[in-house]
Amino acid sequence: MNSAPTDTGSAAAAASPVPASPVPASHTVVEPSVLYFGTPVVLLSTENQDGSYNLAPMSSAWALGRTVVLGLGREGQTARNLGDRPDLVINLPAPAQWPAVERLAPLTGRYPVPATKPAGCRYEPDKFAAAGLRATPSEAVRPPRVAECPLQFEARVRRLRPDVSGECLIAEAVVEKVHADPRIVVAGTDHIDPAAWSPLIYNFRHYFGLGPELGHSYRTRTPRGGAGPAPDPAPEACAGVGERLRTARRTS
Repeated sequence: MNSAPTDTGSAAAAASPVPASPVPASHTVVEPSVLYFGTPVVLLSTENQDGSYNLAPMSSAWALGRTVVLGLGREGQTARNLGDRPDLVINLPAPAQWPAVERLAPLTGRYPVPATKPAGCRYEPDKFAAAGLRATPSEAVRPPRVAECPLQFEARVRRLRPDVSGECLIAEAVVEKVHADPRIVVAGTDHIDPAAWSPLIYNFRHYFGLGPELGHSYRTRTPRGGAGPAPDPAPEACAGVGERLRTARRTS
């Protein structure tokens, strides 16, 4: 992304000019209550002190190489677990699985419920059952994977520290093993097919999937001829999704 343009690239750009985006006359200064501008949702499975397992949704995650950086509330059960037991699984749900994610949203695995949790949050010891999801054994770490999630990263936290505000924690986890639904993998390779895989995006507290492809990076190894859209890994979750999203937008 940071390399200088070559003469060939300049010629191509001249031959195929990119339409200019409309420039707004002005911008408005705003103070959003949250800054979730659009990041993938993940479900973190971790081990509780008694050997049971916690499952928590979060949407502050990004990857750099084999490291995934996670932003966590410091009072939650996930933060407590990772401070003592660094194994976890980073499960990535598909867009149609957003109702299962939302079923987890008002729950906490910590008892008593921390005062910092939003009003209406309640204790739930069996998060997998509450979300309607199934646990399946991992191979490199102790916490289980979420069977329904098309992508699952078994990982181990190597560093856990407070953020600059002191209100959250930043966890740096190294991925040990990746599991992928075969329907989102380019046949005969280890590459995830971007035409077949769509993450669930949490965009200012609304759930979205990806839209049509606009283009691809020069670095991609799957530029053309992907496998196409995958069969929905959780078709039963699709019922009423569109209407619920429209209702959410009207009432937000």
